[in-house]
Amino acid sequence: MSVIDYEFALKCTAEWIESWNAHDLDRILSHYADDFEMSSPVIAQAGGEASGVMRGKERVRAYWSAAFERHPDLRFEHITTLAGVNSVTLYYRGVRGLSAEVFEFGPGGKVIKAFAH
Repeated sequence: MSVIDYEFALKCTAEWIESWNAHDLDRILSHYADDFEMSSPVIAQAGGEASGVMRGKERVRAYWSAAFERHPDLRFEHITTLAGVNSVTLYYRGVRGLSAEVFEFGPGGKVIKAFAH
């Protein structure tokens, strides 16, 4: 990949929002490589990882599963999507208000790194 096609970016972010709103962890994680890296200030605050970084689907699965338990009514609202070079930024409204996630794509179109803001 290089420059991300805007239609691809919209499709990915729409599917991501729908997966989260369905609380379907398997569907959510299907977008990510097995060894992807996730960074978020919430990981540092509530995820038990002071660095704010987690690696691997199984570790992130446990963290996101706990988020669904803490927020059984968790819902995201899409605001806008931006396409970049090997990356997509999703701007949305969630449990903590306005948020953004940057997804870096690797070979095969899977997310290899995600940065939550």
